[in-house]
Amino acid sequence: MREPTFLILAALAPRPAHGYGVIRAVDELSGGRVRLRAGTLYTALDRLVGDGLLAVSGEEVVDGRNRRYYAITVEGRRALAEQADRLAANADVARRQLAGGSA
Repeated sequence: MREPTFLILAALAPRPAHGYGVIRAVDELSGGRVRLRAGTLYTALDRLVGDGLLAVSGEEVVDGRNRRYYAITVEGRRALAEQADRLAANADVARRQLAGGSA
């Protein structure tokens, strides 16, 4: 799983959000390292909905524009948790190696 995908899922784990909310959350979660552009985000959101990791949870019109909300699915939570565990295990290995221990 690529870092932007991981961060999009993490951003939506607490509650549904619309696209701009996801962009802000990813920026905050990554400490500004990952800055999603709207085109990139909506392509990723469509792919994640197609993969069953996200679902459209609602829509509203704000200032004449359609605002779509996205929510993480059960499958999305599972994938996010598995990836978080994998990243943590890899970080543990790297820390041991840096300390001169064996993997």
